[in-house]
Amino acid sequence: MQRYVVIALAALFLAPPSHSADTFGIFESILESSQSFSETTAALEAALEDSSFQLHGSHVVRVPDGKHQAKVYVLTSPAYADAAANESARTVSAQVLRIAVYTQGDEQTTYVNMANPVAHAMVFYSKSSSYDALVAAARDVAGEIRKVVATLPGKALSEQRKPMRTEKHYRKYKGDGPARMMAKFRTFKKSQLLIESAAADEFTATVEKVTAALAAGTVSDASDTTGWETVTKIPLRDDAVYIGLTNPYIEDKMIRINSRFRGDSKSDLSPYPGVDHVAALPTEVLIVKDGDETLVLHYGQMWRMQLYFWDSGYRAFTANVGVPSAIAKSIKAAVIAGE
Repeated sequence: MQRYVVIALAALFLAPPSHSADTFGIFESILESSQSFSETTAALEAALEDSSFQLHGSHVVRVPDGKHQAKVYVLTSPAYADAAANESARTVSAQVLRIAVYTQGDEQTTYVNMANPVAHAMVFYSKSSSYDALVAAARDVAGEIRKVVATLPGKALSEQRKPMRTEKHYRKYKGDGPARMMAKFRTFKKSQLLIESAAADEFTATVEKVTAALAAGTVSDASDTTGWETVTKIPLRDDAVYIGLTNPYIEDKMIRINSRFRGDSKSDLSPYPGVDHVAALPTEVLIVKDGDETLVLHYGQMWRMQLYFWDSGYRAFTANVGVPSAIAKSIKAAVIAGE
């Protein structure tokens, strides 16, 4: 009997996600676990070990007041990387996959979701001549993630989650609604802000310098934006390195901002429903070769926070308008700290 249940769950996990024909979530819920948080994370880690994915790092997220548990996993797919091998180095954020395990609800039930690879492909490969093939490759990798998670005990969900957008919106993504002006109407490429540059032949030296500068930072409590932890450093290609960063401040702000106006899913026992958005972490620094230059880039945080947290509502953004700037300035200061 148990075998047939597992087979049925696997079939559901591999099925196309349920969503409107016209909209796609930036996140996708894929499991309501029947196990505890610690049992679920242990099972997921074992499943990833046996999969084709490469796990590059994980991070226990500091949820405000310790009211929920959450952990983020950062991984890549060699097959997906091969499909995108000829794309610009500046599109590599699409290749970084994230799975989150978190607890939510009065019973603190454990859930698993992922940052939706398909929605990300629509953003970062929007101008590619191979767009259709790359979106198809993203669908394949999303299916592989569901297949891995299908080995964990629990109830399949396969639900697209807010914020939801059309494919057309993702392909021209410059922010949302009236808050687009806060993101300065920038596409992803224009939202990749330059921290510093060097000659192309200084790529390796620049990676080493930036890595050392970030490692030297001191991570303090959530009331301070200074200091960054490196969750992972991934040499995605010979011309692109991804560095995933976090600190208590960004974790606290992101969860609180998304929780504040979610009264319908918030309670005394589950005060931070925004924990279901932690697959937005970590934030990125990219080091890429672009022509005859080496560029150290980070994302405009208002653009990035709208991409992942727009369902918080316009009021939440206006109430926290200084947060993205504080985060961006802190990352830049940490990168150039040794100069």
